[in-house]
Amino acid sequence: MRGDILPTVSVIGLGYIGLPTAAIIARGGMTVRGVDVSQSVVDTINRGQIHIEEVDLDGLVHGVVQRGLLSASTEVAPADVFVIAVPTPFAKDGQHTPDISYVLAAAANVAKVLKPGDAIILESTSPVGTTEAMRDLIARERPDLKMPGLTDSIPDVSIAYCPERVLPGRILQELTDNDRSIGGITPRCARKALAFYKRFVRGACVTTDARSAEMTKLVENAYRDVNIAFANELSIVADAMGLDVWEVIRLANRHPRVNILSPGPGVGGHCIAVDPWFIVHGAPEQTPLIRTARGVNDAKIHHAIARASALVEAHPQARVACLGLAFKANIDDFRESPARLVAATLARRFGQRIRIVEPYAAELPIEFTDTGAELIDLDSALESCDVLIVLVDHDLFRSVPLAERADKAVYDTRGIWPDQPAPVCEPEAWREAS
Repeated sequence: MRGDILPTVSVIGLGYIGLPTAAIIARGGMTVRGVDVSQSVVDTINRGQIHIEEVDLDGLVHGVVQRGLLSASTEVAPADVFVIAVPTPFAKDGQHTPDISYVLAAAANVAKVLKPGDAIILESTSPVGTTEAMRDLIARERPDLKMPGLTDSIPDVSIAYCPERVLPGRILQELTDNDRSIGGITPRCARKALAFYKRFVRGACVTTDARSAEMTKLVENAYRDVNIAFANELSIVADAMGLDVWEVIRLANRHPRVNILSPGPGVGGHCIAVDPWFIVHGAPEQTPLIRTARGVNDAKIHHAIARASALVEAHPQARVACLGLAFKANIDDFRESPARLVAATLARRFGQRIRIVEPYAAELPIEFTDTGAELIDLDSALESCDVLIVLVDHDLFRSVPLAERADKAVYDTRGIWPDQPAPVCEPEAWREAS
């Protein structure tokens, strides 16, 4: 990585972060080999195509594959820089225990092909200490290599942590424009990672230690979760008092130092709904606020189910359209989506009366199997359904004028139709439906 010699790069994990990252690096002229456990994903990318939805990603991937700068494989091969971008879920054990097994498995595969001078960079959102755990695993696998922080001499490899800060729908832009926190096992490791990222990142790259960088990423998403929880709790209070929460927030935000976020049916995605638990797990006695925010946002999902169920029961002969399954607007990512949970719950309760509108889905997720629910387009829903439940604020849904929905009973969890007449449904009915 000295002078003008471009490093070869291996990106392990070709999902919503790994594939755009690999494509951006390749666009900078570096030869990139992406690695994924899915043969289907590998084959798709090698054809110059993509398996996820992201603005402008299809053209970029096609271009760098055609130029021979990006290829994909199921096997890790030697490279100069290894970027690990694999999932870090939490265990479904009721304790929200972080699961870093994918990170450690990727590190074990990288260890097989490491050579002196290589750099390993973890990008996966991880609990504090994961980068060091990855280093320790590599040290056990490769005792012939001197590891940073475990040797008094110059280490043979560099290990660092550098999480992304991106918004779905803007990933390509934000991967290059947003600032980066780069945490090295040692300052030398941080500097080597810094030199790599400055090849394709225009934003400021700030170096620190690995544990601080890990915590920074978790703090960013926990901060957002806490603020969303305030908005969601406020929406539940407003429902109980018969108030329009959107009007209350609009007026409150006219205060020069108030900026309340918009409520929704809960919090979804692989970041905000997951990362706060990594902090709680690491310091359970010191995180009552973060834990409570998670509880509020999860409870909002059940509140939305209760309100929607009451509205459906109040119109016993009507077909019902649930608008959206994604965890946020204008993307095809359904991970940890509250909209998906609400819609699936309604489908199990009300069967064939439920229609699902999701422009980013070719078929319904597996939990809708045998419920009788049907995936239809928006025009069909507006023609055939008398009850509309807005769960995602896709631009397509926002575009529906009042004239096409004025005669519908609507539960709008996203506040996209402020001119919609409110349905008649008492709060007591919502509670009974939950």
